[in-house]
Formats: sequence, structure tokens, C-alpha cells
Amino acid sequence: MIKKILETDPNNFIYSVSMTTRPKRAGETEGKDYFFVTLATFQEHIRSNDLIEYEKVHDWYYGTPKNALSAWIKQGKVVLLDLDVYGGLHLKQEYGNRCLLIFLKPPSLEELISRLRRRSTESDTQIKRRLERLPQEMALADKFDAIILNENLDQTVAQVIGLIAEKRKLK
Repeated sequence: MIKKILETDPNNFIYSVSMTTRPKRAGETEGKDYFFVTLATFQEHIRSNDLIEYEKVHDWYYGTPKNALSAWIKQGKVVLLDLDVYGGLHLKQEYGNRCLLIFLKPPSLEELISRLRRRSTESDTQIKRRLERLPQEMALADKFDAIILNENLDQTVAQVIGLIAEKRKLK
């Protein structure tokens, strides 16, 4: 979805690449999908206060580098982030009304499982662990600015772009 949004307006939209301790999956590119680092390196970034947010999710750490995010915001870019619910809520706490939190809700548990399996990036054990966290994440959806039922990719992209446009008009 983020890739499709970026394609609509590459001059204004930018994707904030997260840092992770998770191993690189087949087909992923360093610096494009994630910045892949060791646990020690990640912990150093935490100690140095280099991350605007970070969380441990499914046994791996994920975080958002602060400097790049700040620079893009100063440039007036719409920065797109792919975060877990806690990372999103932390950004909302940091940026307040300048932050638009959108919760993408799967159409059903069955469809979510099907999508995860079709990606072929995680084992059944990893998918099970991800699903165990789902009730916790769903319970926080009402803390987001908007909830979108992510049923049809093109419709979801259009809805997200519409919400961003509306938010920018209100500034």
C-alpha cells in the first residue's frame, strides 16, 4: 500500500525506513525495506536517543530514526511510516495533531491469515505469534484518528490519500 501511495506523488510523499534487528528476508533491500542492524547497534541507537520511537515486536526490535524524520518534516514532506500500534501511539504523543494515525483493519481473521501465508515471509510459528498479538492491537484501534477496512488495495490507497489531503487542508 505504501508503495502505491508513493507512486501517486513522489515529490511530496516519502517513506520512513525503519531500523530492525530482524534478519533480512529474501528479496529485501538494505536501506529500502529496513536498516538491518545487530541488537548491540540497535541498543546504541536507543542509548544515543537516535530513535523517535522503538518497540520489540515478535522477538525483534523495530524503530524509527529521528534525524531523517525531522528533516523530512521540515521540508514539508508527508512522511509515511509502517508501525505497530504502540509505535504509532508514541508518534502521536510526540507530534500531536501534526500526526495522522490510520489503523488498517483486516476484513477478517481468515483473510489476514491468508494474506500472511501468501507473502511467504514467515513460518507458521511466526504467523501464530503475530496472530496472538492481534487482539491487543485491535483493542487500540479506537485510539487512532481513522480506521480503514483494508479490503481492496486501490480503495484503501484512495481512502488513505483522501485522509492525508483532508489533514493537510486543516493545517
